[in-house]
Amino acid sequence: METLENSELCFPHLFNASCRRPTRSHSEAILIYVLLSSLSLLTVFLNLLVIISISHFKQLQTPTNILLLSLAVSDFLVGLLLCFQIMLIEGCWLLGDGVCVMYQLFAYIITSSSVGTMVLISVDRYVAVCDPLLYTTKVTHRRIKVCVVLSWFCSSSFQGLNLSDNLQHPSRYSTCLGDCVFAINYIAGLADLMLTFIVPITVIIVLYTRVFVVAVSHARAMRSQIAAVTLVTVKKSEIKAARTLGVVIVVFLICVSPYFCVTLVDEQTVLNASSSAFLICLFFLNSCLNPMIYAFFYPWFRKSVKLIVTLKLLRRGSCEANML
Repeated sequence: METLENSELCFPHLFNASCRRPTRSHSEAILIYVLLSSLSLLTVFLNLLVIISISHFKQLQTPTNILLLSLAVSDFLVGLLLCFQIMLIEGCWLLGDGVCVMYQLFAYIITSSSVGTMVLISVDRYVAVCDPLLYTTKVTHRRIKVCVVLSWFCSSSFQGLNLSDNLQHPSRYSTCLGDCVFAINYIAGLADLMLTFIVPITVIIVLYTRVFVVAVSHARAMRSQIAAVTLVTVKKSEIKAARTLGVVIVVFLICVSPYFCVTLVDEQTVLNASSSAFLICLFFLNSCLNPMIYAFFYPWFRKSVKLIVTLKLLRRGSCEANML
């Protein structure tokens, strides 16, 4: 009996000081490992394809694609962080309190940077559709790069301040060895909710709605002036634009809303990473879906994937290939 009880501890030799592992059936544990491992590998793989495509082929290095590159980098890092989440699902954190806090900090920075990049993408598309004549003068490579750097810097600074108490006292909220717990007070949690969820979501919805309205109005104007053959193309592009914008907004809301709703309800947000695994994994799932939503709808991405998989990008001068 004593041996059985000790086997349920994260650190059996520490007895009462150690946390206990959650009791799960063998089939349930295998299912969790398979799902999280698959999600991690798929997220890393898909975003790595986007990173290689935009970084290697010069023709793809447009202002919009620079934003996609920033998004892919943050989502790629999220895929790597999922490896730590697998450890938390097991219920025992074996890397120490300091690494636990750094993991949480990087998770917050990366996800908030991803949200910030999505806002920049919505602004980019808004200018391109609603003010196309001035797009090339307003949206330049230099301005986009500055915005990306500022997005990452602001995310790092804000989240570092948000989790400063946890950084100063890594084990303050741990109740036993093998636990990985972080805490955010109500004010900091409310600020994070506003700046990482409510404000960005509002901006994205408003801008994308405006883009959709302008696109529909342009399509209606064209239908009254151009030939029937072109009308079919306009209808298809209108439907595709509506579907893409709808997928972007709905999937993002589905993935991130549950986590922030829990944060909003709690007066004192104290999350045990093991008990909130589902919410966090759903939050991270968006990083796997982003390259599908933002990149798989572009023909140049499918073409670049073929060149990458067949290793043709290793040929001399492949970076100058025509991808559009």
